[in-house]
Amino acid sequence: MKKCVNLPMLSQIDSKGFRNLRLVDLTEASPIVVENCIQGRNLNKVKWLCLKKCMIQKLPNNLFSCLQLKILDLAQCQSLEEIPSSIGQLNAVQELYLSGCSNLKELPSSIGQLNALQEFYLSGCSKLKELPSSIGQLNALQKLYLSWCSNLKELPSSIGQLNALQKLDLSWCSNLKKLPSSIGQLNALQKVNLERCSNLKELPSSIGQLNTLQELYLSGCLELKELPSSIGQLNALQKFYLLGCSNLKELPSSISQLNALQKLYLLGCSNLKKLPSSIGQLNALQELDLSWCSNLKELPSSIGQLNALQKLYLLECSELKELPSSIGQLNALQEFYLSGCSE
Repeated sequence: MKKCVNLPMLSQIDSKGFRNLRLVDLTEASPIVVENCIQGRNLNKVKWLCLKKCMIQKLPNNLFSCLQLKILDLAQCQSLEEIPSSIGQLNAVQELYLSGCSNLKELPSSIGQLNALQEFYLSGCSKLKELPSSIGQLNALQKLYLSWCSNLKELPSSIGQLNALQKLDLSWCSNLKKLPSSIGQLNALQKVNLERCSNLKELPSSIGQLNTLQELYLSGCLELKELPSSIGQLNALQKFYLLGCSNLKELPSSISQLNALQKLYLLGCSNLKKLPSSIGQLNALQELDLSWCSNLKELPSSIGQLNALQKLYLLECSELKELPSSIGQLNALQEFYLSGCSE
């Protein structure tokens, strides 16, 4: 029933005719069609319900009797202003899509009752200012997407209780200023995306407790001036992206402890003046990008110890005047990009 605007005969269909439905797709349907399809219907067996891009201001009450519902898609319902507390009754829901609900201002505390929820999509909820503390009760949650929540200023400390969380996306949360120290308790976390969090000033030292973290994205964090020394405790980290962190002046020497690190991207870190001499201890490093690090004046001789390095980018490093002779020891090097350096 995609894009249906008006189905006058729908309201005359006996509600028993819907009782065996498993999937209902009402993408871009008008509010009257949504009401006629859901209100007063027996939808007990529905497992997948899509109301994507429907211009509804509120959810039909009957929706919350869909006790077998596993996937609820409300993405881009731009007129939707609130989620009723009765959503907590949907105990079987595994995936909840609220991305692009640009008028949604808050979530009810009952959201914490969704015990089966594994994936929660809130990207583009630009009026959402905070998350309820009850979100920490989502014990099955594996993926939490909050990108482009431009009014979100902080996360509740209870987020540290999400023991199953594997992916956390906070990219383009331009008003996010800090992370709670409890983030270090996320024992299953594998990927954190903080790209373009332009007001993020620092990372909590507890971030070093994320023993399972494999990917950390901090590109475009313009206010980030330093990294905590605890970053070196991220034993599983494989990808570390710091592109365009223009206020980052140095890397902690502890970065050499990242034994699993394969990719380190520092492109556009224009205030970075040097690399720690210990960087040569990154035995697994395969790709190093220092392009447009316009204040980088020298490379440490230890760079020649990067036995696994395959790609090295030094484009437009305008203050870099010479390379250490040890660079000739990079026996695994396959690609070397060097241009725009001063001599």
